[in-house]
Order: sequence, then C-alpha cells, then structure tokens
Amino acid sequence: MSGEPAAHQVIAPDVKLGRNVRIHAFVSLYGCEIGDETRIGPFVEVQKGVKIGELCKISSHTFICEGVTIESEVFVGHGVTFINDRHPRATNSAGHLKTDADWNCQTTLVKRGASIGSGATLLGGITIGENAIVGAGSVVTRDVPANATVTGNPAKPREAQSRK
Repeated sequence: MSGEPAAHQVIAPDVKLGRNVRIHAFVSLYGCEIGDETRIGPFVEVQKGVKIGELCKISSHTFICEGVTIESEVFVGHGVTFINDRHPRATNSAGHLKTDADWNCQTTLVKRGASIGSGATLLGGITIGENAIVGAGSVVTRDVPANATVTGNPAKPREAQSRK
C-alpha cells in the first residue's frame, strides 16, 4: 500500500506494511506488522504488537488483539474474535480502572496455512497448528494440532467422515 490512508481508515504511523497490502475502508491498525500481499477487509481492528504474515486474508468485522501472531497464508473468516485475557475485569482490587500493569497478555499463535471460520472465538494462550481448520462459530479454548479440523463450543476434533 502506498500514499495516505483512504477515508475511514485509521492507520497509525507505527504500522509496518509489507508490499501490496490491500486495506479496505473502516479499518483501524496500530502498532502492528502486516506482511506482503495480505488483504485486510472492512471493519477490522488490529492492535499493537500483532504480526500478520504474507498472503493472508483477514475478512470483515474481525478483531485481532495484542498478543496474536498470524503466520503466512492464513485465512481468517468474517467476525472472528481473538481474546488475550481469560479473566477480564474493568477495575483492579483497589477499585481503580485497570491499566496494562494490572493484567498479563496471553499470546496466540496461528500457524501457516490455517483457516479460521466465520464467527469463531479464540481464547488467548493457544496455538492453531499448520493447515488446521477451525469451523465457523467455534469457541477455541485449547491448542489445535496441525492438519486437524475442530468445531463446536468448546471446539473439539471432528471425526474423519468416510465417503461413500
């Protein structure tokens, strides 16, 4: 991507964009890195410290929070939510609004070639293996092995279905 951000885009000056990154309207990017040839759909937020690899497709209405790393060739469907805090609270034990010092950011790794279906929610502290598939609407609470397909709430491996 070159030039100034289009109308209705917020791209902070600390964002590192690779070659030929395509960013649609109503996108908010700050403190992140986006690899070459990646496409970011409309209504997506990518927070500080996030790294997204090359040749990824991030579909509309997706939220990618601090602590997430997405390797190359990953598909993220519409309305996917990443979570980095399993015990969220607005205030600390003293009753003051929490700051960065009051919580521990959990990391999530999505490995090369994985696909995450629309509407999925991924809790922090997990790894999605290479070429794994997370079914639409799934809630992922544990690691997903390479090449596995998981579905449901909580997401569990699907049994291989025979073809007749």
